[in-house]
Amino acid sequence: MRRTSAAPNDTPKRSPAEWLRGVGIAAAAGLFMGLAGAFGSDAAPLPLRLAYWVGMMVVGGVWGHVAAGFVQRRGWFGDRVWLQAALMIAVMTPPLTVSVWLATAWTFGAPLQLAALPWFFPPVLMVAAVMTGVNLLAGRTHAGPAPAPEQPAEPPRFLERLPLKLRGAELYAVESEDHYLRLHTERGSDLILMRLSDAVAELEGIEGAQTHRSWWVAKAAVADVRRGDGKAQLTLKNGVEVPVSRTHARALRAAGWY
Repeated sequence: MRRTSAAPNDTPKRSPAEWLRGVGIAAAAGLFMGLAGAFGSDAAPLPLRLAYWVGMMVVGGVWGHVAAGFVQRRGWFGDRVWLQAALMIAVMTPPLTVSVWLATAWTFGAPLQLAALPWFFPPVLMVAAVMTGVNLLAGRTHAGPAPAPEQPAEPPRFLERLPLKLRGAELYAVESEDHYLRLHTERGSDLILMRLSDAVAELEGIEGAQTHRSWWVAKAAVADVRRGDGKAQLTLKNGVEVPVSRTHARALRAAGWY
């Protein structure tokens, strides 16, 4: 009975494990009620009681799953599972009342009197409500706790250092110029006062790498790679050319940059 809101005819089918779990719960309940002689059945022989109660509870469990599928396929009440459960009980109870009335007369040899039919409705309703609640709770327990909502990842700290005119722009590269860093972005470039080593530490979260002692480059910003004489050179989307030093070349090749 675990469902999320969905459009009619767009809910997933109940898995075989759900069916088996529901039928198993119903059979266990029937065994208990047979042993206890529930609803005045204690006068009947134990084997007869067990056959009656286990059989009726399994029939009720199967019919309950059919009713659950009927309600959930139509998406009634959305995520309000207890309202769904109430509707399932309302769908289940009338036909089950007739089934119990007929089975009781046949099993225990009672006279089949139409006037007695309404008296079967309250106990059938009560059992249907209890079993629906048990199945609902069992389904939730089996599913485990709901996963915690994912927290949005915080942007790299370095992006907060971008000058106002570059805020929100895609960062292509960071170039060291004396005590300053030149920030290359899709909206142009600008300088900030900072060391490259500190910038690299704050750029964690963006896929990129240091290509030279004076350069850090975002991998997504690389438009072209040229190699020759044992050296490599990257061309960024904005046309800026970035050197690749021998110190960093092997790591970049291993990471699939070229």
